[in-house]
Amino acid sequence: MSELKVIDLYQNTNRSRADRFSTNTRSTLSVHTDVNKVETDFEWLEIMEDTIRYLDNILRNPNRFIVNEEEIVKVELARRITVESIRHLSKHTNFIQKIEDNGDVKPSKILNINKDESYDTYENRLIYTLIENMRNFVEIKKKSLITASTVKDLKKLNYSAKSKIGNEQVFLEMNISSSLNEKSAPQGEMPIEKRIERLDLNITMLQNTDVYKILRKGHAARVIPPIKKTNVILKNPNFQYAMKLWDYLQTHVADNTKVFKSNKTYDDDGLLKEYFNNTFLLDYLAMSTLSETQSANEKKQAIEDITDKLIQRIVELNLDLPVTTLKDTIAEKVAITRYKREAALSEINSVFNSHISKYLERIENIEL
Repeated sequence: MSELKVIDLYQNTNRSRADRFSTNTRSTLSVHTDVNKVETDFEWLEIMEDTIRYLDNILRNPNRFIVNEEEIVKVELARRITVESIRHLSKHTNFIQKIEDNGDVKPSKILNINKDESYDTYENRLIYTLIENMRNFVEIKKKSLITASTVKDLKKLNYSAKSKIGNEQVFLEMNISSSLNEKSAPQGEMPIEKRIERLDLNITMLQNTDVYKILRKGHAARVIPPIKKTNVILKNPNFQYAMKLWDYLQTHVADNTKVFKSNKTYDDDGLLKEYFNNTFLLDYLAMSTLSETQSANEKKQAIEDITDKLIQRIVELNLDLPVTTLKDTIAEKVAITRYKREAALSEINSVFNSHISKYLERIENIEL
């Protein structure tokens, strides 16, 4: 952007005149601001989307252990006779009904052991609890869903000023306003609503796995913090991602949307008003260019001000030069500039006179 022309206008004006204008300025500035900001964070959505696959890996290869269920049953109901059954019978001879002549033992009852797999492990209950927490968290988010951060910023200014310079009265009334209405949503392959809908479906798929159904049917106890750092939880990569999500849900409230509102109306008497007083002066100087009534003294004063600035600048740039050398240098440059100007004017006059002479000769040779 090129330099503002009005700055040149101010620099070239009579400084005392500008100071008198500013001293005589009387102004008021009314300000009205209305700001409404909503900041919403979707970090929870990204973490859940990234963790779903690892929870699925855990549920597809769950931790399990063998449960032995022992019961005393009639011999005819026994499914399997094991070494443990024989040992038990040897200790409980009251269950022996008869011993045959050939030495065979015929019991009336015997120990029956049923071996079964159980998914009711601490690690599985941890994942079960995590999925439940995810479901509750998402449901809360869906009830008060804000899909984007928004900024609404309205500013209105009313400036009124008057000044007097000599017999000239100057007035200014100005109203200026700006309105910002901005909306920003996380960038992704699909809108937030669709992403949450897809996450909701993925959580439902986790809840439909066999392990989850078995734990829910068995009313598995939920895990309560602090978490036990078992070898599986510490060393299994899938559990490491699961624990990252667990920690996040424990430390973040469900509704973490930040809302900021501000509505103010006041009269400014500080720096902002000073800015507008300065622009009032610049507006007046611009309007003054319409008039050619500037006095000879004012023109002379303006030239002197400009000359003083130029000399001051030259001195600042040549502080190491002696005063005599500096004077000679300036005088030399002035002489060269004047010579170039006079030479240019002389050359222009010569060319002009030459063409006039040729034109007159042509006219004289024309026969009427």
